[in-house]
Amino acid sequence: MTIKLKKAMKSTLCVVVGAALSASVQAQSVLEERFPELAQLYNAFYVTQAQALDAVAAINADPALADERMELIEHMEMMAEMDMHSMHGGGMDMDMGMDMGGPFGEAEMQARMALGQTVRGDYEGPEAEAAIMSIEAVPNHARMVLRWGRIFEDKLWNIWADDMLSLDEKRAATATAIEEYETGDPRHAVSVIPKNAELYLSTDYADALAMGYPRISGLLWANQWLQLASLEALILGEVDSQFAGRVPVTLERYRNKVGSDSGMTMFPAPTEMPSAPAIAPQLYTQAPEAARIIDNLNMLETAIADIVAYPNLDEETRTEAIMTTISYFTSDEEQNTDEMNYLLSALRGGIYNQGGPAIGELMGSERNRSREAMDMIHTMIMSSPQ
Repeated sequence: MTIKLKKAMKSTLCVVVGAALSASVQAQSVLEERFPELAQLYNAFYVTQAQALDAVAAINADPALADERMELIEHMEMMAEMDMHSMHGGGMDMDMGMDMGGPFGEAEMQARMALGQTVRGDYEGPEAEAAIMSIEAVPNHARMVLRWGRIFEDKLWNIWADDMLSLDEKRAATATAIEEYETGDPRHAVSVIPKNAELYLSTDYADALAMGYPRISGLLWANQWLQLASLEALILGEVDSQFAGRVPVTLERYRNKVGSDSGMTMFPAPTEMPSAPAIAPQLYTQAPEAARIIDNLNMLETAIADIVAYPNLDEETRTEAIMTTISYFTSDEEQNTDEMNYLLSALRGGIYNQGGPAIGELMGSERNRSREAMDMIHTMIMSSPQ
């Protein structure tokens, strides 16, 4: 079947299957029953993401922070002159010359404190969806893509939290969820094909959030880390009984990364975007297409956040950049990469810098090691019970 024909079939099934998938997600309560704290956090993550984008946009619109915005632009222009590949793959410190707190000081601190309260809040699923659909900093198309991704993610988490399903049944249910995601609302579904990491690593806006708002970016990446790490704990416990019951481990590690409302912690938050092959290798092993969808969603969310965070963009330019980026991620034909490059890119940032393994221990960055050594470390940390 050709890609074009497949796309046409997706459009035909959009409304019917989309409604069915949404209804099935609302009916799911497995995660809430077995891991209520995890379910609560997942909802809070979407609310936090929505509020973070609007908070960053508000700081960018504040006339009193014009000098700080120019400082960030100058810093980013300097960094753009450097080799992005060596910066992301060679262990270079991402905040070179920039204050660890970022250029916006008290403004970012206040935003981070508010987001720290949000991520600890108690929200229901409809509240999370409403938050996504109310983001003012992005166009409606982006909101719809984020919403559809949330529905898929919630479906996936509930499948793997269901202890009444066998491993084979979970694989089959995951395949069904992927098909529903692709066909239910194809215009707002990211591709299952791995995308070129340059779409978020080497754009004109790359790293604007991490450089300008390190406290906020650290929180958002810590949230992504827990989503992947807790899912990894669920799947790993299913595959190997010696790792059963490790979800509380991921929750404890997450709390350590988040720290106080201001972001103060002795356990650093991720400084690179968490990826499935690095943080959830069992997800990639058991359901590689699902892993690619999650990574494409996370890359897209990072790229959108960078565009929103980039200083002094007018609304038209910002909207156009976001829409163009979305078009690449939702296309099955543009900006694709092969499986090997996808895996290399996912691991190049380093497991440690992506937040560390879900279960095993990794006490220092492995970024300067050879690829062979990194692969060996990854095998060791996933096979050593802690």
